[in-house]
Amino acid sequence: MPLPDGDAIIHAGDFCSHGSHYDCVRFFGWFGNLPYKHKICIAGNHDLWMERASQPELDSIIPPSVRYLNDSGTAIDGINFWGSPVQPRFYNWAFNRDRGEDIKKHWDRIPYDTDVLITHGPAHGYCDTVYRVEPSGMMAENTGCVDLRATIENIQPHAHIFGHIHCGYGMECSESTVFLNCSVCDESYRAINRPFVLDLNPDGSVFGAYESL
Repeated sequence: MPLPDGDAIIHAGDFCSHGSHYDCVRFFGWFGNLPYKHKICIAGNHDLWMERASQPELDSIIPPSVRYLNDSGTAIDGINFWGSPVQPRFYNWAFNRDRGEDIKKHWDRIPYDTDVLITHGPAHGYCDTVYRVEPSGMMAENTGCVDLRATIENIQPHAHIFGHIHCGYGMECSESTVFLNCSVCDESYRAINRPFVLDLNPDGSVFGAYESL
């Protein structure tokens, strides 16, 4: 799938198949050589080695051209980005946190001047719906984090970029924030969804968000 033109590329996690060191090395070899001026990424629940690795081990595979965010931020031309890989607990994957205080302490670290928030998982109610087959029929469930939603409503970033819930791919908006579920893969792990393009004004506000051609 071709990637769109732009000044920066953002990856919201799950770049591994099985979370191995080899998977991570391959990803950063590819991502670090993409022809973008700025490259930002976070890890996701599939990226198991990234949570286990020490800082020197991470430094050995992450190229200088990549800004890897782990409850941390970076600025590009005065626009503030913050990234976190954590998501509500789901089986025994990476960067799992229990709902409530265990995960809220990560959201409490997000600065108030964040323009673009990148997390692996969604906020509750925004592109987070999964569907389950029950004896009574098909049931829809919002799986996003309630505490993350409360933090976003308080901080009001211009954009929230995430993935994790594959069938939630798409865009929704609140009065203050554009929510982009950028899951490229569907539930069968087929890479069929297009990347999103996010156009920002110099102050970080959004003047365009759409699927790439």
